[in-house]
Amino acid sequence: MFDILIRNATLVDGTGAPPRRADVAVKDGLIAEVGEIDKPASRSIDAQGLLVTPGFVDIHTHYDGQASWDPLLAPTSLNGVTSLAMGNCGVGFAPARPDRHDWLIALLEGVEDIPGTALAEGLTWDWESFPDYLDALGRRRFALDVAAHLPHAALRTYVMGDRGADHQAHPTAAEIAEMARLTEEALAAGALGFTTSRTMVHRSRSGENIGTLEAGEAELLGIAAAMRRAGKGVIQLISDAYLTADDEFAARELDLIEAMARTSGRPLSFTVQQTDDAPDRFRQIFDRVAQMVADGLDVKCQIAPRPIGVVQGLEATLNPFLFTPEWRRIGALPLAEKVAELGKPDVRARLLAQHAEIRPDGFGALIAHGFSRMFRMSDPVDYEPAAERSVAAEAARAGIPAADYMLDLLCEDAGHRLLYMPLINYARGDLGDVFDMLSAPNTLYGLSDGGAHCGTICDASFPVSTIGIWWKGNKAGASIPLEQLVHGLTQRNARHVGWLDRGVVAPGTRADLNLIDLDELSVPPPRMVHDLPAGGGRLLQRPRGILMTLCAGVVTFEYGEPTGELPGRLLRG
Repeated sequence: MFDILIRNATLVDGTGAPPRRADVAVKDGLIAEVGEIDKPASRSIDAQGLLVTPGFVDIHTHYDGQASWDPLLAPTSLNGVTSLAMGNCGVGFAPARPDRHDWLIALLEGVEDIPGTALAEGLTWDWESFPDYLDALGRRRFALDVAAHLPHAALRTYVMGDRGADHQAHPTAAEIAEMARLTEEALAAGALGFTTSRTMVHRSRSGENIGTLEAGEAELLGIAAAMRRAGKGVIQLISDAYLTADDEFAARELDLIEAMARTSGRPLSFTVQQTDDAPDRFRQIFDRVAQMVADGLDVKCQIAPRPIGVVQGLEATLNPFLFTPEWRRIGALPLAEKVAELGKPDVRARLLAQHAEIRPDGFGALIAHGFSRMFRMSDPVDYEPAAERSVAAEAARAGIPAADYMLDLLCEDAGHRLLYMPLINYARGDLGDVFDMLSAPNTLYGLSDGGAHCGTICDASFPVSTIGIWWKGNKAGASIPLEQLVHGLTQRNARHVGWLDRGVVAPGTRADLNLIDLDELSVPPPRMVHDLPAGGGRLLQRPRGILMTLCAGVVTFEYGEPTGELPGRLLRG
């Protein structure tokens, strides 16, 4: 007798094959049969009119701290993900000497916008070395399977001490050798791979650049050589190559990426996005990666299925008035008191006057004054908003200055109103370039950053958006076949990191499954919840349309609610 039999489903099996009608039988955590099945099961589910897919595979998350206290790992688990990789972008919590705990918390708070108070209270720190960390994870149970990379920033400071946190400091030959030894040790213990960060965007809580920013060739290739000796693991990194307008800088970064792939002989992926300053850089990067692949290297670009945008609001980390003295006075107040203060004419007048005078640089300028890029979050969220829906356009039609209008919006819904501001992958005000990214070869669907950016970004819903936007088509009518989208969310990602037992619905593979109502599949606006340790807040989106998720043949979510079952385990290697 089977444990579960799903009957009459429309099956998209993860391989890229077209949808077909099939029954799917599950027994002992594996797919037992696929086809027309007339045998008994302990539980039979009629999936007429519903879609069955493999569980989604998210290779870019940051649950390194949360995994030590939270078995659900939401919001990623709410979005049909049954296997995830964390420790991306060179940041994480192991290896860690006891005197570096506070520094690592400050780094993650700055780089990934994870509340430091939540980390300080929630982290169990029952580890020092990276193998210790894996053992600690191995003692825990989850709603999905988890794997962890060895993060460069933690490794560097473990070996170099305070110098490792200085992006202008370079390790000695002995220190490089020790980093290489520890990398081999981590891989032998089950690290998924090695990750690093080379972006100016990544800074600690106090504003210092991440220590790995300018890591030299000797250091990085020393670690890459260790991976070749180990014969296992993948490399993941973020570089400023995609965001620079400097052709020579971009070429140097890509040369280094190629050297790491060639030296290690291991699969490598790196972040590729679109910025306003270099809107076509991604195309040049794709061309260079195609040359690397033609030369026999396994190199992929991690891309996102929609704009990467910050969420603004009175409860969020960001809003246009963040940089004013008046906001610093009231920003820490409870929400109801904040709304009350903003209703006072004198407070409002001071805030608006101060806002008119501030002139922050870079992204700060957009956060403060980019009203033409700010949009109300509709339900479902419109991730391709038109210019006429912007705060600036609405304010102009109402005959009100944009800052005044924005202040009114922020106070709507008792202060719970959230607004969306696409900053990345939206240089031309539509999703045309994202369609080109998703349709390109040598790419991986990633960059959800689940577990991070708790008060600024809510992109763990990427899997739902990938299907919800692109199967139906964007506003220009461009669409991508459903089987191609599911393949990108499942088998393609799983294969890249070496998980060959999942990502496909076929006899003998892991019974990680989603049951989906395509007509209902959508993403509502996030809400701020305060369920992290120490009352820390995070943005949480609960998608519609995922009716059931199975991990290892066990139902973990049903109609969006956890069942309490925790079949997920640590994946080593």
